[in-house]
Amino acid sequence: MSSVTPFDTLVINTIRTLSMDAVQKANSGHPGAPMGLAPVAYVLWDRFLRYNPSNPDWPNRDRFVLSAGHASMLLYSILHISGYDVSLDDIQNFRQLDRKCAGHPEFGLTPGVETTTGPLGQGAANSVGMAIAEKWLEEYYNRDSHRIIDYNIFAVLGDGCMMEGITGEAASLAGHLGLDNLIWIYDSNRVTIEGATDLAFSEDVAARFKAYNWHVQNVADVNDLGSLSRAIDTAVGKKQRPSLIVVRSHIAYGSPNKQDDASTHGAPLGEDEVAATKQAYGWDPAERFHIPPEIGPYRDKLIARGAENEEHWSQKFAEYKRAFPDLADAFEKMQTRQLPDNWASSLPEFPANPKGPATRQSNGKILNAVAPQVPWLIGGSADLAPSNMTYIDGAEDLQAGQFSGRNIHFGIREHAMGAIVNGMCLSRLRPYAATFLVFSDYMRPAIRLAAMMEQPVIYIFTHDSIGVGEDGPTHQPIEQLAALRAIPNLDVIRPADSNELAALWKHIMPLKDRPVALVLSRQSLPTIDRSRYFSADGALRGGYILADAEETPEVILIGTGSEIQHCLAAFELLAKDGIRARVVSMPCWSLFERQDHGYCEEVLPKSVRARVAVEAGSSFGWSRFVGGGETGIIIGLDRFGASAPAGQLMKEFRFTAESVVQAARAVIARQKEQLLNSTGD
Repeated sequence: MSSVTPFDTLVINTIRTLSMDAVQKANSGHPGAPMGLAPVAYVLWDRFLRYNPSNPDWPNRDRFVLSAGHASMLLYSILHISGYDVSLDDIQNFRQLDRKCAGHPEFGLTPGVETTTGPLGQGAANSVGMAIAEKWLEEYYNRDSHRIIDYNIFAVLGDGCMMEGITGEAASLAGHLGLDNLIWIYDSNRVTIEGATDLAFSEDVAARFKAYNWHVQNVADVNDLGSLSRAIDTAVGKKQRPSLIVVRSHIAYGSPNKQDDASTHGAPLGEDEVAATKQAYGWDPAERFHIPPEIGPYRDKLIARGAENEEHWSQKFAEYKRAFPDLADAFEKMQTRQLPDNWASSLPEFPANPKGPATRQSNGKILNAVAPQVPWLIGGSADLAPSNMTYIDGAEDLQAGQFSGRNIHFGIREHAMGAIVNGMCLSRLRPYAATFLVFSDYMRPAIRLAAMMEQPVIYIFTHDSIGVGEDGPTHQPIEQLAALRAIPNLDVIRPADSNELAALWKHIMPLKDRPVALVLSRQSLPTIDRSRYFSADGALRGGYILADAEETPEVILIGTGSEIQHCLAAFELLAKDGIRARVVSMPCWSLFERQDHGYCEEVLPKSVRARVAVEAGSSFGWSRFVGGGETGIIIGLDRFGASAPAGQLMKEFRFTAESVVQAARAVIARQKEQLLNSTGD
């Protein structure tokens, strides 16, 4: 290796041996990439990254994203060496239950891990979101001579990341925006699980990224620290373009028998090969998890340097706060996910109207009422903003050289959009992303990770059902509601009218620990006359009694969204025939199920077993509220739709008041028959 001191080699080999030993002890994991990438981790943490290991959340730190998350031991090793709260004991318990060093990096579990990675390409797109956020924060908060935001985002990608479509989507947008605060290091070791990458991947990556408007450099040997450092330094200084550094490395570097071997991608080297590799490094082959004595003083130096970094910034922020107290207050609120006082004061109320607006329309009004109160609410659509109605009025578009804009044009890149807003949210912005509900499938992996990381991203999905109409079954969501509801820690909200939606924004905005999928109609919906029925504020509990008989109901009608109008009409028809009914609006299952048992029993008493659920989507999951086929009926849609006007489709597929009445009568009769049979009369 050129430009390398004995101490450089010592630290690099410490990263390698810790990684080998941890994977070997766990008897699972990915040793090859950490061994090959160790020089990259060392150079970044030693020479470029600004961080404070004693406070991993320091706002102006540089961000590091390991998009190639399978190389997690690379990150855990350098975090330990750099002084983060990742102990040797944590590393020795790699991949074990309730320990800090999970199989893939997990945000919130391990200090210094900026985002959860593992599904390849997600971290790459997260880093684009982080870079967008940094640019916006610079524009919004910095003032002449008072710069409190000026950090960079570094990400390491592998060959697999480069093959994933999400990476191309994200890179294309990053190049378009000229995100010069973004540096990707591509670990080109040319090996995947199945073998050499040329089995399936032979493109010129450098040429592709040049076409994306990226600055591209090549480092022929990852172990040449001088070349690596010069390339990173050039990338940091590059203006108006993001940077890609293509680094040639060798998987399982130094292994006498397994270097460049695909078997080392995702399996331990084996005891004999670990010993042989250590011997090749000049280490004691018998010693496990060895930390050379020189590492201790080096760690202390990095801890002290980190404290100085933050202390210098804190002094600058104190001066900033004296000069710009309102901005400083907003910055501090944003960092702690607090909302400005009276943020909800401008939420609109919608008058009763049998021909009210579509919820996508009322949501646009609500969004524009909230946005002026919460400046860091920012987002956009995957080329559907006029249909999703998600423009922030009076705000500029976020574009290259104009990063103060709040309307982001993500282009037709749903998957990247989902992961980009995750990166923005991890940077403490409050982002939203919009598309049609049917295309939530394109971004589902990113939604899942937002839920896993407990990030309060707002996903806005319009065109929620066969109410899409003439566009036909390709654009009519059927199973998407059920699929989204299956994601843990995600609140899926499908409001019945504009006032339910406005009330539910009072739930959405204060959230700190979960994302929301807001599911809205294309077609107009009646705005419910609340003088006749119960207040929309009941929606804040996820499910509530909207209409009720004066005495104990014989049947409960449960619905969401556009189908609530049919439940209410059925309620009135049943009442005329002397049948006592209750209508329960259930805009958010997960929120309702978090309520106390007493409230849930009050809304859906076990004594009333005759129930009908109505929703223009898959019936999957509704049995939890209506019981089995013996006591309940689900009016749903378990087939694909058709191309026709929305009104015709609703009638064709039985989403009418008459169908609800018929089902209600059937379940009441069924329950009476069961009662007679059980008593023997």
